[in-house]
Amino acid sequence: MSDLDSESIDEGQIDPQDLRPIDRAEMLVLARTEYRRVLELLDDLDEEEWSLPTDCEGWEVRDIVAHLAGTAAANASLRENRRQIVSGRRLARRHDLHDLDGINRLQVDSRRHLSPAELRHSLARAAPNAVRGRYRTPRVLRRLRAANPAGGTMTLGFLVDIVYTRDQWMHRIDIARATERPIELSTEHDGRIVADIVRQWAAEHDEPIDLHLTGPAGNRFQCGQASMAFELDAVEFCRGLSGRTSLPEGLPDNEVPF
Repeated sequence: MSDLDSESIDEGQIDPQDLRPIDRAEMLVLARTEYRRVLELLDDLDEEEWSLPTDCEGWEVRDIVAHLAGTAAANASLRENRRQIVSGRRLARRHDLHDLDGINRLQVDSRRHLSPAELRHSLARAAPNAVRGRYRTPRVLRRLRAANPAGGTMTLGFLVDIVYTRDQWMHRIDIARATERPIELSTEHDGRIVADIVRQWAAEHDEPIDLHLTGPAGNRFQCGQASMAFELDAVEFCRGLSGRTSLPEGLPDNEVPF
């Protein structure tokens, strides 16, 4: 991976502190690739599979796609983004939900009338403008604070550059698992997303850990002078950090936003 220093590469281990965050330019490549992979996965599904339950409680495959289409529409248009925020907050207050859950519910409920083909088309139509909209977010807006799904707040820049792509990525995994489809993974794309997740995860705890993540998206990371060693699949590690499954005992489970 190009963002590692030569010493880390020679040793075969990566210090997460040496990783640089994903920036706007890299976001363009990662987000476009992720939308393409999601859409290719959806093309392979039959109509019955759109109703299969997923790891997201209460959501079927079609609900995940509705959420992704709604998020893409908001990213593509400031007017639509404002509409979703205002309406989503009203819905949250009405049902005693977190604001983000209200927005997610709005995205899903407002698309229940769409067929699978229409949902797929809606996502495909919005995706290119969504990526451009994220890239063009003005600097003054990027400094504003937004709610963090894992608690607290984060900058809007962090949300548009990093979290939205993680959300796409994790929901592609949700769909693949629900439909028992193979998950397309590569070191260059998925490995970069996972490494950035490890970077943030490691920055939020001070445990000395040798973390060996296996699979195409994995790598070996050393946090401090490692005294504990863990080996697990890279995707399962990220599913654990997102709250979808449990992590091995002793491995810090501080959530990172997806």
